[in-house]
Amino acid sequence: MGGQMKLSGDRLRLLILGVLVGTVLGLYLFRLMRMQIVDGADYEAELTRGSSRTQVIKAARGEIVDRYGRPFAQNEISYDVMFDRALMPAEQENEIILRLTGLMRQSGEDWVDNLPVTREAPFQFTDDAGAVEKLRDFLNLQPYSSCSDVLHWLYERYGLSDYPESDARTLAGVRYEMEQRGYSLTVRYTFARAVGLDTAVLIRQMGFSLQGVDLVETARRSYSEGNLAPHVIGRVGAMFADEIEEYEAKGYTRDELVGKEGIEKAFEDELRGTDGVRRIDLNADLEVVNVSEETPPTPGNNVVLTLDMDLQRVAIEAMERQIKYLNETAPAGQGREANAGAVAAVDVNTGEVLALVSYPSYDVATYSSDYAALVADPNNPLFNRALQGVYAPGSTFKPCVAAAGLNEGVITPDTVITCQRVYTFYPSYQPTCLSYHGAFRVTDALRESCNIFFYETGRRLGIETINRYARELGLGSPTGIELGEAGGTQSDPDTANPGDALQTAIGQLDNGYTPLMMANYAATLARNGSRLKLSLVHSISSYNFEETLFEHQPEVAYQMDVPQWVFDTVRDGMVQCSRTGSARGTFASYPIDVASKTGTPQTKDYPNSTFICYAPAEDPQIAVAVIIEKGWHGYTGAPVAKAIFDQYFYPEGDFSGVQDAQTLLP
Repeated sequence: MGGQMKLSGDRLRLLILGVLVGTVLGLYLFRLMRMQIVDGADYEAELTRGSSRTQVIKAARGEIVDRYGRPFAQNEISYDVMFDRALMPAEQENEIILRLTGLMRQSGEDWVDNLPVTREAPFQFTDDAGAVEKLRDFLNLQPYSSCSDVLHWLYERYGLSDYPESDARTLAGVRYEMEQRGYSLTVRYTFARAVGLDTAVLIRQMGFSLQGVDLVETARRSYSEGNLAPHVIGRVGAMFADEIEEYEAKGYTRDELVGKEGIEKAFEDELRGTDGVRRIDLNADLEVVNVSEETPPTPGNNVVLTLDMDLQRVAIEAMERQIKYLNETAPAGQGREANAGAVAAVDVNTGEVLALVSYPSYDVATYSSDYAALVADPNNPLFNRALQGVYAPGSTFKPCVAAAGLNEGVITPDTVITCQRVYTFYPSYQPTCLSYHGAFRVTDALRESCNIFFYETGRRLGIETINRYARELGLGSPTGIELGEAGGTQSDPDTANPGDALQTAIGQLDNGYTPLMMANYAATLARNGSRLKLSLVHSISSYNFEETLFEHQPEVAYQMDVPQWVFDTVRDGMVQCSRTGSARGTFASYPIDVASKTGTPQTKDYPNSTFICYAPAEDPQIAVAVIIEKGWHGYTGAPVAKAIFDQYFYPEGDFSGVQDAQTLLP
């Protein structure tokens, strides 16, 4: 009985096991049938698709235009040559690169090669010591490793030892840069930028032998007016090594171009835009089977500058013309040596900068090809004199001292100080004036630029008080401009000798200001002590100009507590300077009243020429400052300001009684 029960139990277990096996087998067969019949097409597509990846769609960079929408920096369609690792067979990489470089040479095109080794034998390091050091570090070589050592290990790294020497060097330059730029399955490499259309066609035609080489239509930065405001506009370029980490943290790829100077750099975040994303599906043979745009790119915003392109061009041409005129006609040691300068023009009522010139200049469109010559030029055209140059103001400082003296009560409009050419208050220090002026009031002293009058006024005020008024008027105070500017310098009242206040009062000693500060100073005088924050940006708009995202509004940076009559008195003296004083050679018969002041500050070489003005004197609209290095007489800068006024007030040339802007003698 027990044996029969045991047998029945075994049979039951076998039966259950059979059922389970049958069920599993049935489910398996059902699944197999579904895979083959129902889902067969989907599985076949999955197997043949191979892989998918995403690709960045570059966004167009916003443009930089003048206040009327005329472009300083815009975008042009061009073709970049790029490498795609997913499509370039690794074992053929060097051969493909050689074919491509051969084609580029035949077409007269260049490609990216930042390897600090000469391209032709005998191979030597270039002069870029920093790049050489970086290369040695990359290869883990000693600081004293020779060029031959470096090339040997590059050839080993990239499998180039069996290539002819010239080909090996070419390949090493490309492969090194590819690695530096993080070339990978997800990061494509930009081999060459902005190739010609004929070259692009050839590359397309040779596509069968250039696997993984792609032509990408891109928006190339173009500077059609690259010589008008290069110090303001700046340029774009590849990231420096010490910038890569910072930009990558913001989502940039290593091959992106970024703003390097000027507005291009200061407004990088606004100009850049947002890249889009494209999905690419590949089959098992790595052939593209589908391309879909997942996220469209959003172009960057446009930056509308306050500059007037016409006024900027006139200012540059007038400065160049006046320096050439001085070189050809001025006596030796009295202006003939003039070689550089700066101009700044400001809208008195808004604080917007209308023109900003540093001379000599350069063309940002040809910056790269001209770089060696620009760096070697002794006149330093790359230096932004308008924002970074610090100049003694000379006698253009006297309106500040006049306003301080009148407001502090150390002089009145009727105070008479007699000029006998020598200032005799201090027995041990007796500076002089340029002439015997006799009994002068403050307006007379501004008209003729009498040193004696301002020596005495400065002595009564003291350096500390003079400095305070200078800062309030904008001299030595930040202008608020969006680009970096020098801070200026002032005389130190704590270490002053008795005669230091005298030199400070005539704009010498340690007084030093940028041309833009001096234009702001003139504008503040014009606004009766209300100093505005200056701006180079009129507005920021969407790429199609349909939406304004930011618009500049006048902003008072400081309001002086000085009565109107003080500025009226100073203005009267400055108008006299233009009509009958030291600037009469340019403005004596000008149809608009101009308030001006000339200056001839001493330097270690030759005196500079400084000039400030605003117009119309009774209803100020525009203020201008002009600096001519080694220009000697302050009035030599007046013709440059006059050319700006001519363009501003009479853009069509419809005026009478206006003298030629090229005037040397008063």
